[in-house]
Amino acid sequence: MNRIELTRNRFLKNILVNRYPQLAVFMVMLVGYIFAILAGLIGTPVGSHNFSIVFVWIAWWAVLILVAVPFFGRGWCAICPIPLPGEWLQRGAVLAPPDKKPMWLNLRWPKALRNIWLQNISFLLLALFSSVLLTTPNITGIVLAVMLFGAIGLSTIFERRAFCRFLCPVGGFIGIYSQIAPIELRIKEKQVCASCIGKPCYNGSAAGYGCPWDVFPGGLTKNTYCGLCMECIRTCPHDNIAVSLRPFSADLAKPSTRMDEAFKAFIMFGSAMIYAGVLLGPWGFLKDAAYNVGTGAWFVYVLAFLVLIFGVLPGTFSLGFLSTKNPIPFKQRFASLSTSLIPLGLMFWVAFSLSFVMTNASYIMAALSDPLGLGWNLFGTADAVWQPMLTTILAPAQTLSLVGGLIWSARTAQKAANEVQVSSLPLIAYSFIATVIMLWLLL
Repeated sequence: MNRIELTRNRFLKNILVNRYPQLAVFMVMLVGYIFAILAGLIGTPVGSHNFSIVFVWIAWWAVLILVAVPFFGRGWCAICPIPLPGEWLQRGAVLAPPDKKPMWLNLRWPKALRNIWLQNISFLLLALFSSVLLTTPNITGIVLAVMLFGAIGLSTIFERRAFCRFLCPVGGFIGIYSQIAPIELRIKEKQVCASCIGKPCYNGSAAGYGCPWDVFPGGLTKNTYCGLCMECIRTCPHDNIAVSLRPFSADLAKPSTRMDEAFKAFIMFGSAMIYAGVLLGPWGFLKDAAYNVGTGAWFVYVLAFLVLIFGVLPGTFSLGFLSTKNPIPFKQRFASLSTSLIPLGLMFWVAFSLSFVMTNASYIMAALSDPLGLGWNLFGTADAVWQPMLTTILAPAQTLSLVGGLIWSARTAQKAANEVQVSSLPLIAYSFIATVIMLWLLL
């Protein structure tokens, strides 16, 4: 399949260039986000009836994992409300071009931290406390508030979207899985970018802002670090930037050599397996350990979680290519080959999310009618009875997701293995064993 330039369509191009449609969506999302914070802090403590729990961890999560990330990549980042207030403060405007003089400190993010290790850590922190986060509304409210005010604070100190680029726990895994999505933003002609004076797509102009993600579109080769904010399309004076439809997982054809991205793949891949065991498995002792935060059992659970993510999974993965005769450095081989786990990891999350969401989706209508648990019945659905949904197709859908992920991962493994001159068979065997374990955990 060749790339199809979607922005050739005049109607779509006008929507993307016009700021008002995006602003309208931003405002709706921001109001919803603030309401989720308030619902978590002042609403009912019963998680299954609180707007913050139901709409963040069931409704939003379902849309994100099952639709937004696989098909639109960084599409959520294009409408995420978290950076908005800080960005408005940073620019000194909501829509108008910023003043030439920075409003705040406008410092560069430290060079040593210009990677996704902090995002890896922030995701792990949420994962380790996920049992209380998914069930305790005030904890969810606090976390959402910390993310919002953290983004605001960083915007007054550092340039552009420092929180989104280096700290956001959601942005890290969206970034790595956005490589799979069939949507991309790229330049049309390299020579046009090379001869462009002033690089307004990066530095900004009267037509719009410089790239909030600190990315020069002329050098963009992957979806990982482009937030699809569309500022470059608005500022490019040569109409040389396009949004296109492409084959799935096109970015994975050229494996990454970054260790922070490699371990993000293991963090996401392993977390999905652990979540399946804790939240869906029959082991009461495991649930007790995960839910009783601060106890001795919980610290054992944390240790086991980290050992699995940073020791067992990458250690066993490495056994297939430890040969010292290979001229390519081990770190480069490890990072490149870990790319093969990205499709499998996403399908693990899809399979887990199908079970989690279908089991709890019936809470959505009740929470919509009574979002704070105060006895309201706005839409007549407050008394809706809980029941699992689509139970007859759940197991087949999960099996299809995992088998499809295994095949997808095997194809990616073959390409990655060719890049670093090793056999793909150990990688495929590793993915097969992991898939069998995940099937056992889910079914």
